[in-house]
Amino acid sequence: MDRLKAMQAFVRIVEANSFSKAAETLNLQRAALTSTLQNLEAFLGTTLLQRSTRRLSLTPDGAEYFEKCIQILATIEEMENGFRNHSQKGPRGKLRLDMPGAVGRHVVLPRISEFYDTYPDLELVMSLTDRLVDMTQEGVDCALRVGSLQDSSLVGRQIGSMQFVTCASPSYLQRYGTPLTIEELRQHRLVTHCSGRTGRAFDWDFQVDGKVVKVEMSGIVSVNDADAHVTCGLQGLGLMQPARYQVREYLDSGELVEVLPRWLPVPMPVSLLYPQNRKNVPKLRLFADWVEEIFRGHIDFNDPK
Repeated sequence: MDRLKAMQAFVRIVEANSFSKAAETLNLQRAALTSTLQNLEAFLGTTLLQRSTRRLSLTPDGAEYFEKCIQILATIEEMENGFRNHSQKGPRGKLRLDMPGAVGRHVVLPRISEFYDTYPDLELVMSLTDRLVDMTQEGVDCALRVGSLQDSSLVGRQIGSMQFVTCASPSYLQRYGTPLTIEELRQHRLVTHCSGRTGRAFDWDFQVDGKVVKVEMSGIVSVNDADAHVTCGLQGLGLMQPARYQVREYLDSGELVEVLPRWLPVPMPVSLLYPQNRKNVPKLRLFADWVEEIFRGHIDFNDPK
């Protein structure tokens, strides 16, 4: 039995809480994974996992062994990378990432070649989706999230502050007029942007004298995709509050016009999330530092001057 591979298999089973999902991410047959765990338990002389029809749970010995496996595997990876770095630019291996679709398309992917120029031997497996991914069960090493963090079992690291803008197309403003005060917004309609995770419409809010003012408005179209939200606004279907990075080029060209510039929408934090047991993995630290540098240097992810 290859004990290193057995440890890796055991850790993946625990993280995924599923033999099937662990086998999928390890590119193994479920039967082979089950056999590996049985052989490992026989070798150790103890039961590591309690199985039921619905879930897996660690035994006390299994919990202790799991923590030691995490430490050992991270140490081995760091040691191997130390030797490889004598002749290579960076570590090898696969890194699974998840990020919102629009952020990935507009901010990260346009610069992804820079990452590969520096770390050509790392393989990034990227998922661009607005649904709430279960990082543990789906084997995701790192995720970008916009908004308040909910999962306390994950480590969060804020890397930016997403700025928003209230705007509309010239055709909409010509037809319905330009609102000059927040109160006038109630006479207008908006393009409703709903969360791809919850289906709930995002609030329309403004920063007014240090306070947050929310405005109730109605619209004729609702979308759960950030880029579709902008597309509808460009066609004059209503006012919108997109992220500024998405529409900067349209504001510069005049295809969109900012309204109520005195009262800015409330920004949202942008964070990197990763499981507690991943924080010392070298390849994850490299990616986290790289992507943080992108957001820290981006004008639309920092507080306006």
